[in-house]
Amino acid sequence: MRKGFLLAVLLLVTTMAFAQKREISGFLVDSESKEPLAFATVQLLKMDSTFVEGALSNDSGKFVIHAPANEKYLLKVTSVGYLSTIKRIQMQDNHNLNMGRLQVEANATTLKEALVKAQALKVTVKEDTFIYNSAAYRTPEGSTIEELVKRLPGAKVDDDGKITINGKEVKKILVDGKEFMTGDTKTAMKNIPTSIINKVKAYDQKSDLARVTGIDDGDEQTVLDFGTKPGSNKGLISNVDVGVGTKDRYAARLFGGYFKSDLRVFGMGNANNVNDMGFGGRGGGFGRGRSGLNASKMLGANFNYEKKDTLKLSGSVRWNHSDGDAYSKTASENFVSTVGSFSNSINQSYSRSNSWNAQFRVEWTPDSMTNIMFRPTMSYSTSDGLSASRSASFNDDPYNYVVDPLDEASLKDMSADSLVVNSNQRSSMSYSKNKSFGGMLQFNRRLNSKGRNMTLRADANYSDSHSNSLSMNNVHLYQLKDIYGNDSTYQTNRYTLTPSKNWNYTLQATYSEPLWKGAFLQLRYRFNYSYSKSDRNTYDFSNLGEDFFDGLLAGYRLWDNYLNRLDKPYTDYLDTDLSRFSEYKNYTHSIELMLRMIQTKWQLNAGVLAQPQKSHYVQDYLGISADTTRSVFNISPTFDFRYRFNKVSNLRFNYRASTSQPSISDMLDIYDDSDPLNISTGNPGLKPSFTQRMSLYYNSYFQKTKQSVMANVGFSTTNNSISRRITYNEQTGGRITRPENINGNWNINSALMFNTPLDSAGNWNVNTFTDFSFSNQVGYVSLRRDQSSQKNTTKDMNLNERLSASYRNDWLEVEFDGSLGYRHARNELQATANLDTWQFAYGLNFNIRAPWGTTIATDLHMNSRRGYNDASLNTNEFVWNAQISQSFLKGKPLTIMLQFYDILHNQSNFSRSLSASQRTDTEYNSINSYAMLHVNYRLNLFGGKEARQGMRGPGDGPGRDRPGRGGFRPGPPPGGGFGGPR
Repeated sequence: MRKGFLLAVLLLVTTMAFAQKREISGFLVDSESKEPLAFATVQLLKMDSTFVEGALSNDSGKFVIHAPANEKYLLKVTSVGYLSTIKRIQMQDNHNLNMGRLQVEANATTLKEALVKAQALKVTVKEDTFIYNSAAYRTPEGSTIEELVKRLPGAKVDDDGKITINGKEVKKILVDGKEFMTGDTKTAMKNIPTSIINKVKAYDQKSDLARVTGIDDGDEQTVLDFGTKPGSNKGLISNVDVGVGTKDRYAARLFGGYFKSDLRVFGMGNANNVNDMGFGGRGGGFGRGRSGLNASKMLGANFNYEKKDTLKLSGSVRWNHSDGDAYSKTASENFVSTVGSFSNSINQSYSRSNSWNAQFRVEWTPDSMTNIMFRPTMSYSTSDGLSASRSASFNDDPYNYVVDPLDEASLKDMSADSLVVNSNQRSSMSYSKNKSFGGMLQFNRRLNSKGRNMTLRADANYSDSHSNSLSMNNVHLYQLKDIYGNDSTYQTNRYTLTPSKNWNYTLQATYSEPLWKGAFLQLRYRFNYSYSKSDRNTYDFSNLGEDFFDGLLAGYRLWDNYLNRLDKPYTDYLDTDLSRFSEYKNYTHSIELMLRMIQTKWQLNAGVLAQPQKSHYVQDYLGISADTTRSVFNISPTFDFRYRFNKVSNLRFNYRASTSQPSISDMLDIYDDSDPLNISTGNPGLKPSFTQRMSLYYNSYFQKTKQSVMANVGFSTTNNSISRRITYNEQTGGRITRPENINGNWNINSALMFNTPLDSAGNWNVNTFTDFSFSNQVGYVSLRRDQSSQKNTTKDMNLNERLSASYRNDWLEVEFDGSLGYRHARNELQATANLDTWQFAYGLNFNIRAPWGTTIATDLHMNSRRGYNDASLNTNEFVWNAQISQSFLKGKPLTIMLQFYDILHNQSNFSRSLSASQRTDTEYNSINSYAMLHVNYRLNLFGGKEARQGMRGPGDGPGRDRPGRGGFRPGPPPGGGFGGPR
């Protein structure tokens, strides 16, 4: 017993000795805004000012530095724009020293001079972080941060809400460095008002593992971090916006926040039927009206709690509802036949959906060596759909003969000349529901202060879904005659019920061993098991006649109206061949060995990932039972090198390779003709694909001239990529697709961004962003059924330039901008698909603020297209948007604004896409021209005087925009049934 007790004491003393390494740590914050001070220089000096050791504070302002001995020191903190801070400290008994939160004062003289003599710089760079001053990007009154982001150099926001900054997709939104609606960038973009934002940072955030271990593992996510204005990060703020417009448009938004030193709570709500477009047509462009009419509603909440150095809690919950009405007309040329293959379609669909999503994060640091993190998630969603379409295929371009190819009279005339191959009328209704939940638990223990770490992690996810679908399809084959010499016809009417379950778990262990100063060897083992099961029952009541279901009322989930017309219960129509059961189990072992070297000037990550994988697949379909097992072995090398020329200039090179296995369902030799016009078959001989990606990235900031520059270039190539070989049947217009390996797919892309003020005060600015891409797309084409397939290559080059020049002072901003896009495409087998097209836009944005609270904002842009063979596409569109607003009351918290969109009714609804197999032109419905009256009220309680002044009126910050916009609520389907598309 005594020996055991002595051994326990010895272990305890040894552990305490390892835990105490004379570590000096703390957090640097701005003394006024209380924001973290990143990239500040921290120096440990002897009492005679001799340098001992140095470090930089990280994004959260944290610094860690080690004292070599127990004695007295000076701790010196310096940063550009701040006064030097010096603290006297004394290290004793090998104990660590926690300095807590150190407040660093701004250099008042420097700041005062800057306020008097200069406008805010648009962009600066620190390390690999781009910092955009929101005050330099004036937006119309009432805006959300989406409109601010659209104005940032190098930023793009597409119609689906995807954000890219300097060529990288943004995965996460932060507010003052804290997670906001994690994983849901769209909600943040549509709801956070610009009136509370002071600056925007764009950087690559380290992974949870890298952050707790202190060793950069190269696993990063690009984030936008929105910093709030000084003083607005305490107390209570709210922003209410209500708008009504012409054509029954409406928009309402509520955003509120409660701030304390350790707690933040945000609440938000949104309802609109204007497609969430954001104000204006900045920079010009076609199709900015966004396809479809969509009405949306949203309620959400987000909170962050932090107990210093011990506990971090955050979470969010969100409800979304949407109603959609999408109409489109499509014309395509398919490169699959020497005689030509053309198709036209009209599609009308209605949809509605509801979804709940919640997530939570707990991070506990019981001591300086231990970190525990837990991230649970859950979601529940339902969706309904109704659709109707009419389509036809032709063996020549139908527009050479008629104006409307899908008109009944046109089809009749062209069929007499044997130009029509098939026509198809299809309608469907669907419903699905899905529930899922999961979580991640991570435990990290630092075994010493030199970088030895052990991390254990477990992930698990489960989902259960169920879907119903009723589809009716009438097909007319003009080139294939029946025994009586008439055109062939057939119908497919099917009702399907598909329950499915998916679940997976991952167990992971990571060990990091310091080799020498700044060098680490990291070993990671990960085991993943995934399981999915689907059991689809198909009830087939085809060939009952084209008019069998005529006159029935269609609506969401009105299955019974159709099923009750059958002679027998629908369960008697079960088709065991078309029903499909599948079960998939996958076992993956991942062993990764990485060498990480971190030096003052450079950083290197190099390693290799080995993945033995075993899959078991069971399927019962089309009367064929398959039970197959496959074992594969994947190797994926990676290399990442970063060089830091100085604090504001960086170069990064990254190389990654990965192996992708073909899906087992693609490898099953099953001939699926359940849809006679779209037949598919598997290929047991498929090989794995091997993809290599390389990128080079450079950014810099020149302090003397206030210029910033970013450049990047990327290249990827894939061996044995999986393509779809298409065999075209000229009699039916149908296709047989078979997966095949193919070589020759590669692409290259590059971008250059440059921003510079033209004068020392920063009133005049010029920004340019150039991007270039070239892709070599290869696919298989079978020109005739009796011929072997041929390889078809499409070379597609795109060159785009955006240039803007602006003037800004305290009351006026004028920006002239222009964009030029050139596309050069060549198709090896179909010369008619070659393109040499130009799209260019030019115009100005104007924002003026009067001292009595009136603001006027407008943008005018000419959008032009040239080089299209179809003269109707070579158009000019002059688009004009405008807004006038007036602020009232003391502090200007109340604003009334009138907005006009597409005043001249010139916006188009057209898009074109091109691939190795087809060219597609699409025309769609959208919201373009209307006017809207808004009332906006901002409330700021408990915040400081500085905060209230910074948020009170247009032009005193980043500017404002109108509220987020949603979509058009269609109500019930027109005519009470499917009918035909309008």
